Amino acid sequence: MIEVDEVRKQFGGVKALGGVSFTARDGQITALLGPNGAGKTTLLRTLVGLLRRDHGTILIDGVDPERDPLKVRNNIGFLTDQFGLYERLSTREYLAYFGELNGMGGRALESRIDAVSEMLSMDDIIDRRCKGFSQGQRIKVALARTLLHRPRHLLLDEPSRGLDVMSTRALRHALSALRAEGCCVLMATHVMQEVTHLCDDVIVIAKGHTVAQGSPGELCRRTGIANLEDAFVSLVGEEGILA
Repeated sequence: MIEVDEVRKQFGGVKALGGVSFTARDGQITALLGPNGAGKTTLLRTLVGLLRRDHGTILIDGVDPERDPLKVRNNIGFLTDQFGLYERLSTREYLAYFGELNGMGGRALESRIDAVSEMLSMDDIIDRRCKGFSQGQRIKVALARTLLHRPRHLLLDEPSRGLDVMSTRALRHALSALRAEGCCVLMATHVMQEVTHLCDDVIVIAKGHTVAQGSPGELCRRTGIANLEDAFVSLVGEEGILA
């Protein structure tokens, strides 16, 4: 479980996070919704300890990532917008390298690479060098790396960007399977269809503040608007007025 209370982060005169609070629970997929510049990526980087917060508390399974970053990171898979692929390696070699960095090896690592490849429908690229991969293929490899060590928590920054229809379906099936295994999935996305059909809970942030949290249905009922996209716009507008 991820618990965040009044987290703030400022860069010079820019207030990236002005007070974000929420809980993301195990066995659920939680969407992080917000307009561009709302602070979603800053928040994700703060959760894993890549950025130090200025104020507030963060607990991941009861552990503060600033106090014990290695313990937290061992149980987190983090997909960012920077994939960091090694283009001279094949996908299999790349995953083997990161598996070994996470203390995996031998037949167990080989089996896990095969399982993740099947989960994400990567048979066509598993033994190809990463150089020349399309955006969608690069995302799949980065996501496979994220899942490889069986993290209890997944932090995903727009994981479906650049994916075709079949790859998006594979991603959704993978996330559903991980939810069934009890993983806590926190996913920043702009795709309302994904949120409606896949996510159990939604956190709406705007201008660095938490605006609302609830299931897609609860957010619609709160605003009195049946369409989630329109409900989201209404909630963001409310925050803008309050600011």
